[in-house]
Amino acid sequence: VQLVESGGGLVEAGGSLRLSCAASVSIFSINVGGWYRQAPGKQRELVAGISGGGRTNYADSVKGRFTISRDNAKNTMYLQMNSLKPEDTAVYYCNIVFKFSTYWGQGTQVTVSS
Repeated sequence: VQLVESGGGLVEAGGSLRLSCAASVSIFSINVGGWYRQAPGKQRELVAGISGGGRTNYADSVKGRFTISRDNAKNTMYLQMNSLKPEDTAVYYCNIVFKFSTYWGQGTQVTVSS
């Protein structure tokens, strides 16, 4: 199973980015998917999750600003990030649980300037 992320970059505060995570397996068949982030000196944290049935959940710090979604036809999971803040700066990782094994992408850097 491979996960390939894209869409990170440098953006000014208040701007938007959309991260993509292309999977080598059927996204429709995953148990659960999610986006995590890790800032320097901090632990990796869950940003947003989506269940196999499509139910979503978000960290309090991103509710109302970030949206997780998936396109089953493209086997791709997305994270739309709006109203970005400097504290959103981190390496973002996509994650899936597929057939009860966990897989990670390589990470993509998101930097928000003030």
